[in-house]
Parts: sequence; structure tokens; C-alpha cells
Amino acid sequence: MPKTANNLWDQVTSWENLVSAYHEARKGKRFKSDIMRFHRRWEEELLNLHNHLLWDSWHPSPFTSFPVYDPKPRVIEAPQFRDRVIHHALHRVIEPHFERRFIHHSYACRKGKGTHAAVGSVQRMLRKAQAKWGTVYVLQGDIARYFPSIGHSRLMQQVSKVISDPKVLDLWERITRPHGSDGVGIPIGALTSQLSANVYLDVMDHYITDDLGYGLYARYMDDWIILAPCKEDLRRLLEHLELWLHYELGLVINPKSTVYPASQGINFAGYRIWSTHMLPRKKNVQRAKNRMRSLVHGYKHGRVEREEVRSSWASFLGYLKHCESRQTRRGIVNDMVAIMRD
Repeated sequence: MPKTANNLWDQVTSWENLVSAYHEARKGKRFKSDIMRFHRRWEEELLNLHNHLLWDSWHPSPFTSFPVYDPKPRVIEAPQFRDRVIHHALHRVIEPHFERRFIHHSYACRKGKGTHAAVGSVQRMLRKAQAKWGTVYVLQGDIARYFPSIGHSRLMQQVSKVISDPKVLDLWERITRPHGSDGVGIPIGALTSQLSANVYLDVMDHYITDDLGYGLYARYMDDWIILAPCKEDLRRLLEHLELWLHYELGLVINPKSTVYPASQGINFAGYRIWSTHMLPRKKNVQRAKNRMRSLVHGYKHGRVEREEVRSSWASFLGYLKHCESRQTRRGIVNDMVAIMRD
């Protein structure tokens, strides 16, 4: 039985950890109004948080909710800044204890991972599979409404297999079950939610790779792929995982999950992947085209600053530089030039 981590509470509540958590939570956002207010009296604010933690009187405030529509409609629930400091303080201490248990090929929200590491790894897997089997098939799956479907009790059971400090567990539970709620769902916009989401599906990672023996497997949050030489085996595996995820984790696989030949390209982590090359995902290109057209049109009529256009274009170029994209770049540039000439 793996040893659990105890005696972590003093690390979480130490003044040094709270100061570091405050700076992490503030990074890149220091000019937002709520953060500026906190910063004016940051020592007093941190002391107040520190005392609430020590006196067992801290409770999360209501989240700020707002919709986003890109890449798909979702409701983001963001904690208030004071609570984000607590989230960072907890995350800084507990994350390493989970990190050493995660499989290598889980790529979302982890240091040294991310989308580019994910697609590079999948391409190497594909090359290895083609060299071994010739014809390769892909099982691609994801979870329907993943964050809203995460069960609180199941999550805390998994957390307690790694962390045994009762005060740390209580703090995590307060974050997971705000205002005494007990059921399902965690907010998308919280740092601790990202770790919780990885912890929740870590059970599936080890089941697929260790128990079922599928080594050519990669996951990016709730989107995963498995490579194998037999289409029928993967179809049976998909049916099995639908039942396993339902009974073990209370999750439902997205009906769009499917098995297909790798020769048509693997859509994963924002790119289309072949063993020989990678292309930008069509949906990402279309969104970028629409955004750049809108920005350039707004710039032409004085509603958008040049820097906003430049910043958005630089961001998209950063995405494109990791794949073959000359034709894509040329097409969008021609669109922007045509708008300015009209």
C-alpha cells in the first residue's frame, strides 16, 4: 500500500507559502480591480487569511460565473481573489504528492507538459505503432460534461489515498463542496479544479495502461487516445470503458467517441497528427480566420487598436509554428489585406 502524505498543514498555512501563493495568484493579472484592492493591503489581507485558516473559520465565497463560447459554450466559475490565494497555497504543497503518481502520458495542467508535449508524444507513438504493426487504429474518447460530472465523494476517496492530513483534506473538501453542498460538479475556473480533474481520471489512466496493458495511450484532461492494430479490439474496449467509467467514476463517455484509422490523422490537443507531419485543426483555423477578419475590419473603422490586432495575430502564429501551416498563414494574410483594400 503506497504511503500517504501527512503533516502537511503547517506547510500549507505557513506565512512563506501564503506569500508565494499570493504572488502566483496575482501573476499576469495584477491590474484587475479586485487584485489591486487586495494588493494595497496585502500583508493585512494575508494575515487575515492566515488567521482564518488557523482558527478553522475560512469558508469559500460565492464564485463569479460568466459564459464563454470558444471553443464551445461553457460556464466559467471563478473564485474570488482572496479564495484563489488559498487555492494556490493548497496546490503548492499537495501537487507534488500527486505528480509523482500520475502516468507520464497525462498532459493537461502539469509542469513541463501541455499541448505541444502531448502532440509530440502522440506523433512518436504513432511512428512506433506503424513500424510495429503497419496499419494502426485509434480509439478517441472524451467525457460528456466532465467537470460538472465529477463526484465529490469519489474524488475525496481518491484524494485520501494520497493525502492523510485531516486538516488538508478538510480544506480541499470545503473547496470542492462549497457552502456545504454534496454531490457532483467542480468549477472550471479554479486551480484546484484542474488538479482534481487530473486526480479523478488518474484511476482510468492506470486501469488502461497497467491493468489492460494498452501502452500507446495519452490523455489531455478528459480527451484521450489509444493506438492498437485491431479495429474490433478497440471497439470492444470502447464498449467496456463506457460501462467501467459509469460504474467506477459515475462518468458518461461522449457519444462522439469513436474508433478510426490513424491514416486519416489524429485530432488531439488542437492539432491533426500524422506520423510524418502535423496540421492545425480545422476548427481552430476557422475561429482564427473569423477573429482576424473581425479585428481587421474593426481596426479599419477605428474601433480596434493596432496592438490588439498584432497581439491576436502573434498568438495564432505561436500556435501555427508547431505544425505545417504556410498555406494557412498565407490564406489569412490575404483575407486581412483584402479587407484593408476594400
